[in-house]
Amino acid sequence: MQTLRQDLAYALRQMRQAPLFTLTALLTLALGIGATTAIFSLIDSVMLKSLPVVDPASLYRIGSGSDCCIEGGPQDNWGMFSYGFYQRLKASAPEFSELAAFQAGGSQFSVRRGESDRVAKPLQGEFVSGNYFSTFGIGAFAGRALGPDDDRRSSSPVAMLSYRTWQQQYGSDPSVIGSTFIVDSHPVTIIGITPPGFFGETIRTDPPDLYVPLEQEPLFRGSNSLNGHFQAWLRIIGRLRPGASVAPLPDRFTALLRQWLLHESDMPSEWISGIQSGISHQVIHIVPAGAGVGTMRDNYAASLRILITVCALVLLIACANIANLLLARGAARRAQTSVRLALGASRRRLIRQTLTESLLLSVLGGLAGLAVAYAGVRLIVALVFRHAHSVPIAATPSLPVLGFAFALSLVTGVLFGVAPAWIASHADPAEALRGVNRSTRDSSSASQKVLVIAQAALSIVLLAGAGLLTRSLANLQHQDFGYQTDHRVTISLSAPWASYTPARIDAMYRDLEDQLAHLPGVRRAALAQYTPLTDNWGELIIRQGHPMPNLNEEVGSSWDHVAPGYLETLGQRILCGRSISEDDTATTEKVAVVDETFVHRFFKPGEDPIGQSFGLDLPQYSSTYKIVGVVARATYSDPAGTEPPRPIFFVPLAQRVHYDNATMQSIDDETHYIEGAVLQVRGSTDGLEAEVRHVLAQVDPNLTLLGVRTLEDQVDSNFDQQRVVAQMTGLFGILALVLAAIGLYGVTAYTVARRTSEIGVRMALGADRTNITRLVLRGAFTHILIGLAIGIPIAIGCSKLISAQLFHVRGWDPLVLGGSTLALGLCALVASILPARRAASIDPVRALRME
Repeated sequence: MQTLRQDLAYALRQMRQAPLFTLTALLTLALGIGATTAIFSLIDSVMLKSLPVVDPASLYRIGSGSDCCIEGGPQDNWGMFSYGFYQRLKASAPEFSELAAFQAGGSQFSVRRGESDRVAKPLQGEFVSGNYFSTFGIGAFAGRALGPDDDRRSSSPVAMLSYRTWQQQYGSDPSVIGSTFIVDSHPVTIIGITPPGFFGETIRTDPPDLYVPLEQEPLFRGSNSLNGHFQAWLRIIGRLRPGASVAPLPDRFTALLRQWLLHESDMPSEWISGIQSGISHQVIHIVPAGAGVGTMRDNYAASLRILITVCALVLLIACANIANLLLARGAARRAQTSVRLALGASRRRLIRQTLTESLLLSVLGGLAGLAVAYAGVRLIVALVFRHAHSVPIAATPSLPVLGFAFALSLVTGVLFGVAPAWIASHADPAEALRGVNRSTRDSSSASQKVLVIAQAALSIVLLAGAGLLTRSLANLQHQDFGYQTDHRVTISLSAPWASYTPARIDAMYRDLEDQLAHLPGVRRAALAQYTPLTDNWGELIIRQGHPMPNLNEEVGSSWDHVAPGYLETLGQRILCGRSISEDDTATTEKVAVVDETFVHRFFKPGEDPIGQSFGLDLPQYSSTYKIVGVVARATYSDPAGTEPPRPIFFVPLAQRVHYDNATMQSIDDETHYIEGAVLQVRGSTDGLEAEVRHVLAQVDPNLTLLGVRTLEDQVDSNFDQQRVVAQMTGLFGILALVLAAIGLYGVTAYTVARRTSEIGVRMALGADRTNITRLVLRGAFTHILIGLAIGIPIAIGCSKLISAQLFHVRGWDPLVLGGSTLALGLCALVASILPARRAASIDPVRALRME
């Protein structure tokens, strides 16, 4: 212990005597450790942290898939289920003490606090089963939690409010509990407040504000979702009984699912025959759910892996830089080290003292890095989720994050301290007697050169990765979306459409569209069920005169109910035929306009789609719509291009189809509920939101404005994740470049100092300033060229690892690699020219006298 105190005191004294060295080292470590800790903090929050519930280890999710039957057919890896199958599963799973169901995706509600509120607030809601909160083992912060008695069709409508919403929207008013809210025009009693820190079962942006019993869903949505046994819209989480095993459950639940699909669901017989060949592929997996449903984990996992890898490379460069500084300082203290060895100091003691100094530096750098990490997490969260109203991710470091930072500090201390400690311990004591400047042997010089080469190689990898991601982002933002984004504004809104009659809805649509079109600065306005780059509805497509398609293939399409002039307002090009017009009324022939992708999927090459008919889901409806026009391919979903473009067709908002099938009728009714509008504007949009809000209040006080955004901004928001990855990688690439330049400067300056006598001899024998400058630059650029030779192949190989994150960018991109090489070369020139000029200015006489 006494020896440790002496080593610490000596290390502190050395740091105090070299403040510039100490400050440089601490800043370098703070940036390297802080950046890595910031990314780990996000990984901990998004991917590792358990839900704030009782015994999360006993929670399991039934199914692991994320998709539902959005295009009409069943899925292979099930993760979303119908209400009927949930009830069947609940009765067949004695291994679970509780099995709760909840809506996937959530719903928007228009909420007013009693009749006193003139304007409705938009709240995010989620339908949950009555045992939802008891399954998680949590109660209410105030009031009481939802229970099974609340989840009955005959029960009075009740709901729970989230703690965050209670605080932010209602000022923690205790009188909220027990009061009546008007939710989508229906009176609902607020019975309780959820606990603080509970954001639902899924970590996501904009978590639920309101929890509503499942059995109340038809009241608010007017849909057939509870009775539709093959409509998959629920996720399921259960709590395993003590002593029970999940091992046999996947096979049993899969068999139950297959039996349900073929014999017990109300799936149409035409569909059953279509899925029989693929029924063996329908499976259910059981996965741990202690961390909840991992939608955000799945969406951000690849980006977080890229960032943590980038941070690790930056940290390695930082460690190499600190090691270079310590090697240079060790060389400067070589005489002192030799004297200590000559006086009897053991090599073990010298190694321990040097490592103590390194570890002390790394621990202090780690403490500074926590401040960098805290600021970094807040910055990244703000950038990634800048369009979200609420993000359930804490920016404060948790205990695992603090432990990670401490462990990382120790590892970095060992990494950059081993080589200097080893070299210092092998100094020759005889040098202290004959003068260290006469020695020609210098093992630290070779180590420094190796570290500079490693820094150059890692820097080119980071710069090339940042360049590829930046080019990919530029390609995403400037791709041809198939419609005009300039001078277009999208409006998103919510309303209790299910409580209105079709006649009232149609009249309200006409009034709303007319008033929007007459707003100052608005040229045209058109309503739509969905606006671009938002979720849209999809169904199975059946062409007239064609047999039932194979449901195991891609046979579905998205669709959108739109007002006349919508395609023109959006600026989507008509390729042939016509657009939807005012002549397409409720009494005229049902028509549709399809896009190019629709034509390529459902028609043979050269076949004219104009005049052809098709329908949805069942053969008897195959003549529902007649194609009257084809529009250019447009990006209505997945602008990042991770999936093939989905076909889409547009049908008039004024036309309703009358089906003799209850489920199909429910689908047609729901798809007439608009969620937005597109405005074509002139000039500035300042003040437009207030004007739109005034219009909605005039048309109906229950119309709730969710947002007014330019279409450019809406498109841009889809690339927040890619933008942050590119920006952070670019920032770390620049940091790596600076660190590599500092390392090269240090090595070059040290080499010049060590070769002072040699340079003096060369100049005495006739070498001029140009020869000396060229000599020094050649040595410096030799290290850089070796680093490039190593780093460029690694960069090309690494580009394949991030290929899934790239959009229309090749891993072997000459422009990116050339630019990265040029940037590294310029930094190397700046870093080496100063020592080179200093060497060229050496007085030969003074250099020779130094010996």
